[in-house]
Amino acid sequence: MKELLMKIHNLFMITILGWVLLFSASSDCFGGTDKLPGEYRTIDEPSIHEPGKVILLEFADFYCPHCHMFEQTVVSKLKKEFGNHLKVRFVGFPVMRGKLPTAFEMYEQARKMGKGQEMKRVLFRTIHHEKIQILDKRLRVFLIREVGLDVEKFEKGLASGQPYKALEEGKAWGERIGVTHTPTVVLNGNIRVDNLDVENLRTLIRGILKKEKAG
Repeated sequence: MKELLMKIHNLFMITILGWVLLFSASSDCFGGTDKLPGEYRTIDEPSIHEPGKVILLEFADFYCPHCHMFEQTVVSKLKKEFGNHLKVRFVGFPVMRGKLPTAFEMYEQARKMGKGQEMKRVLFRTIHHEKIQILDKRLRVFLIREVGLDVEKFEKGLASGQPYKALEEGKAWGERIGVTHTPTVVLNGNIRVDNLDVENLRTLIRGILKKEKAG
């Protein structure tokens, strides 16, 4: 009986030690968020870290004026400061009612063809500066050519249904992590940032890069 109790005790201690080591490893690996400066909260998602970079996931709606302003006043400053150390990934998350998904599909198709950032810029400008809400085929021709893509190949890709599928996958991702408004920002896949002030984001990005360098 005494021997059985010792075995149970040892098994219990081994289990506790395993949990401690697992917690330590998850905290120490890049993507862990212990001791980062700035305002943030962690979410139960895997890290999507890339060496030497911070991935900024921007869940946004092309028709949302706040998203447009965030692009102009925050994202542009961060990209200018951090350059290749910051990778901004737009994830379409429609919240504005009564809008067709065409803009999001155009972005996804352009991204697939290597011109996602250029198309994002053109779409925000067209919708918010030029006040054009309906992106029919005739208008698309001009926008596709502006970003330097082949119109026929672009339209063929658009008609394939793959861009819409990518949009739906992005929406499902956002819903899974509790996105309810735009813009919503997540760094490296698991650092949710509610305070989107440029200084807070700057502090967090610096902290992540510094932590990686130190580690």
